[in-house]
Amino acid sequence: MATETVAKPRTSMRVHVQKFGTFLSGMIMPNIGAFIAWGFITALFIPAGFFPNAELGKLVGPMITYMLPLLIGYTGGRMVYGVRGGVVGAVATMGVIVGTDIPMFIGAMILGPLTAWIMMTLDKIWEGRVKPGFEMLIDNFSAGIVAAAMAVVGMLVVGPIVKAFSNGASAVVEFLVTNGLLPFTSIFIEPAKVLFLNNAVNHGILTPLGTQQALEQGKSILFLLEANPGPGFGILLAFSFFGKGLAKASAPGAAVIQFVGGIHEIYFPYVLMKPMTIFAAIGGGMTGIFTLVVTGAGLRSPAAPGSIIAVYASTARDSYVGVTLSVLFATTVSFLIASVVLKASKAPAEDDLDQATHRMEALKGKKSSVSAALIGEGVGASGVAVLATPIKNIVFACDAGMGSSAMGASVLRNKIKAAGFPDVKVTNSAIANLTDTYDVVITHQDLTERAKPATASAVHVSVDNFMNSPRYDEIVELVEASNTEPGATEAAPAAAAAGTATAEAPAAAEAEAEEGPAGILVAESVVLNGHATTRDAAIDEAGQLLLDRGAVDSGYVDAMHEREESVSTYMGSFLAIPHGTNAAKDHIMKSAVSVVRYPNGIDWNGKEVKFVVGVAGVNNEHLHILSSIAKVFTNKAQVAQLEAATTVDEVLALFGKVNS
Repeated sequence: MATETVAKPRTSMRVHVQKFGTFLSGMIMPNIGAFIAWGFITALFIPAGFFPNAELGKLVGPMITYMLPLLIGYTGGRMVYGVRGGVVGAVATMGVIVGTDIPMFIGAMILGPLTAWIMMTLDKIWEGRVKPGFEMLIDNFSAGIVAAAMAVVGMLVVGPIVKAFSNGASAVVEFLVTNGLLPFTSIFIEPAKVLFLNNAVNHGILTPLGTQQALEQGKSILFLLEANPGPGFGILLAFSFFGKGLAKASAPGAAVIQFVGGIHEIYFPYVLMKPMTIFAAIGGGMTGIFTLVVTGAGLRSPAAPGSIIAVYASTARDSYVGVTLSVLFATTVSFLIASVVLKASKAPAEDDLDQATHRMEALKGKKSSVSAALIGEGVGASGVAVLATPIKNIVFACDAGMGSSAMGASVLRNKIKAAGFPDVKVTNSAIANLTDTYDVVITHQDLTERAKPATASAVHVSVDNFMNSPRYDEIVELVEASNTEPGATEAAPAAAAAGTATAEAPAAAEAEAEEGPAGILVAESVVLNGHATTRDAAIDEAGQLLLDRGAVDSGYVDAMHEREESVSTYMGSFLAIPHGTNAAKDHIMKSAVSVVRYPNGIDWNGKEVKFVVGVAGVNNEHLHILSSIAKVFTNKAQVAQLEAATTVDEVLALFGKVNS
């Protein structure tokens, strides 16, 4: 039978530039504090500083020459391949540092990720082919050889190339300043900000060049080309006086967030709502840069975020007047132009602020972490959050990422597939490993506050019952709402139901054919009548079965108790799955699962538990068993079969072959 192939839509150049800029920003932004520390030390202790001190001034050179590039190289490598990538990236960065006489930020941004990628690629080549007992030897020596080789490449090849590029870029900047052309860069910078294309320029070129310039001259104008809060502040002030409806009402609060908080993103929807106001941003930006050129003002270090507080904290000693005038004049010009645009706009706006915010999120490619300040928390009448873009990536996070999160992810994955959205990815992770790349983050209610800082742009859902939380149905509604075209909402559930006999059957067959690693759950680790009468004793009993298997050492059982004290592992449906903390993974020798049944039930923090499943997992080897367990405990009939089981084989059969 012929099948129709739908061409995959091409990703626009804008999206590619956004992703590249985000990657560059990811290397610089975590280290902005180090840049600021260097800026403070420079301002205080160099001969021209506030408190000249020759001894303390010795910190300035090594920090910018070695510390900052090494931090960037490590961060870039870690982004690509975790700590292992960070280590080899930092070693390789040392090569470009030694091979040149200028700060090697751009070299670090190249070699750090590149070396980590090479290491990751090589590891994949011999993954699974190393004989037991030689893993550590191969890992350490391969990392050492790759890092050493790339350090040499950095010193002999990358360093000279980057130095030539830096010299050329510096010459271009000097040409623009000398000929009075630097203000015209706002023609490109201000629209790029609204389209989220500024990071590639700001963090890829301006910050490295500005830092080099600051080292030589004590300050740099380049740090304030993009970070000046004046243009955006002027636009928001204009909306506060001459805007209409929600835009006028929300603009004052947005102005405070933008000017003091430094979150420039918050004024982008206003520009998208009235595109002509982009000329206000350009005019304000040009005025601010012109003022800096005339007064010779600049910053010692990057101002991030672009708050007036961060700007003044980074201002050079002789530049406070110039920087103040730059922000003031930029705000004034931007305000005047935006006011004219708004007053001249007689026809009502085609789009309201809500729609403009959604367009901004579409440009950004994900939910905006500050959009709630403009349009609320994004919750519709049904109480379900609404995203501007389709939900494609959901993560269930817990402390260790091996037990609770795996079970919850399995339950939710089945529900979303049953709703007709098999392409939505549902994964599990340790909270420590979360990144801001998810659309929805689900955590136990006691862990939500820990997860939010790492995933600020995601929708966060808190649950207290991992197996059958009513919030799962809300999430399914959210997936349906965000992935269904307007007008097709009613058709989606019907299509999902109609497709059950065809689409679900292959999926079920595939799931049933999937084989988990042999020996994860064996008959010796299943007890039908547990002896424990308390929660802690039950944890010991389940942990002892793991110990008897040689899967863990005693330290892991201690960690199971530690995990239980911080967050309960009660899952609902009479089930608890005690497991160790994330830090206890070193105590696991191999993956194993134990199952203990308590026919009379035991008290588990006020909940009745009849089944205790002890979990110890290496990588993802145990997830197949946990998925089977989750399917059983979301089915009341199968839970009843477990309660009535008289042999261990019946339990193994239920967990080994499950039809959801």
